Amino acid sequence: MTYKNVCIVGAGAIGGWLGAGLARAGCTVSFLARGETLKALQTQGLKLQSGAQLEQIHKVCASNLAAELGVQDLVIIAVKAPALREVAQQIRPLLSKDTVVLTAMNGVPWWFLQGFGGKLANHALTSVDASGEIAAAIPATHIIGGVVHASCSVASPGVIRHAFGKKIIVGEPSGGLSPRIKALAALLEKGGFEAPFAEQIQRDIWFKLWGNMTMNPVSAITGATTDQVLDDDLVRGFCSNVMLEAKEIGSRLGIPIDQQPEDRHAVTRKLGSFKTSMLQDVEAGKAVELDALVGAVKELGQLTQVSTPYTDALLGLARLHARVHGLY
Repeated sequence: MTYKNVCIVGAGAIGGWLGAGLARAGCTVSFLARGETLKALQTQGLKLQSGAQLEQIHKVCASNLAAELGVQDLVIIAVKAPALREVAQQIRPLLSKDTVVLTAMNGVPWWFLQGFGGKLANHALTSVDASGEIAAAIPATHIIGGVVHASCSVASPGVIRHAFGKKIIVGEPSGGLSPRIKALAALLEKGGFEAPFAEQIQRDIWFKLWGNMTMNPVSAITGATTDQVLDDDLVRGFCSNVMLEAKEIGSRLGIPIDQQPEDRHAVTRKLGSFKTSMLQDVEAGKAVELDALVGAVKELGQLTQVSTPYTDALLGLARLHARVHGLY
């Protein structure tokens, strides 16, 4: 299987970074974008700043209409979760029966239990797809899961800064190694990424979520950087209790975590003082992705019969904060 025509849905930090790499790999890359980002891509192209190196793609095919871009071999969804419902309705012209859709997003995706979860297999998560519209618009057979481990930011529309990390883990929702997974991993590696394939991508999603689900909303509520969150004993203890609830849920789903919260806190500390992506969204007045990061954990707790009082408290406080500021 080959991926020649690739469309990036969402030309933000991660989407722009992935698009630049796939163009480098020889793909014909297009972007489904809107607003100032669309205008910048159409007039100035795409720029990627990585350390001292500046890479520019002068001729970029970008549109706000999927029908203008046509059917693709690979579609990469790299938008924030609150935008996904609208995006799902827009991308149908990009899909043929063989098109692969790679999700490169934070949190628990709508397809998390697709072919996975034992007795819960194929259960629809209402916290992230309440109406079922996303699942209906993007059939499960198209999906490949992706977990990004990289730090990127948008300097200005169409201008992406890559700080560190170049890994994107890929895997089939139902597990195993398929020919399309191997072909996708090879393509990503050709573009300069580290692209290991996962035997069970839900395990990688859950482990990344394990840290993000606390640092992001706590920082969004308080305005604190991650080091400030961890330096407060009471707040760090609260985060640890949330993480222990998620750890038990993962264990019951068959994706155990072999660390303790303090082990993960130590890793976060090594990254220094930084603002989480959710805090950056709050400061920019953008909708926050609480449902995918925390709401889905609460729902999975109910489904696995794990009590989640700390997760519930975190979701309630973060959701109220976001609602008061018009961000949820």
